Amino acid sequence: MLKGLGNLGDMAKMMKAAQEMQSKMAETQEALARITVEGEAGAGLVKATATAKGELTGLEIDPSIFDPNEKEVVEDLILAAIKDAQAKAAERMEQEMAKVTEGLGLPPGMANPFG
Repeated sequence: MLKGLGNLGDMAKMMKAAQEMQSKMAETQEALARITVEGEAGAGLVKATATAKGELTGLEIDPSIFDPNEKEVVEDLILAAIKDAQAKAAERMEQEMAKVTEGLGLPPGMANPFG
């Protein structure tokens, strides 16, 4: 009689799954703000700390590299440490987001369809 009701049930399941995913995504975003990663350069002479969202939260510089004649080297090491921390943050974010989307059957690397 009412053949269309089957599709409504499927739609309700999809909506529920979408709401659950949005909730998990929000939880993951909050977790990413708490997870920290550390990038380094110069065999650890410069270390940069960032959240998994990529926000730089700390910078540690070994005093042994402070030589006025080596200013450009120090600047390069600082930039390299920050870039390393940002790359690690992006990698960690991707890992955490994959945990959320893997249950949906989405292809790996697919962007957040709700973001």
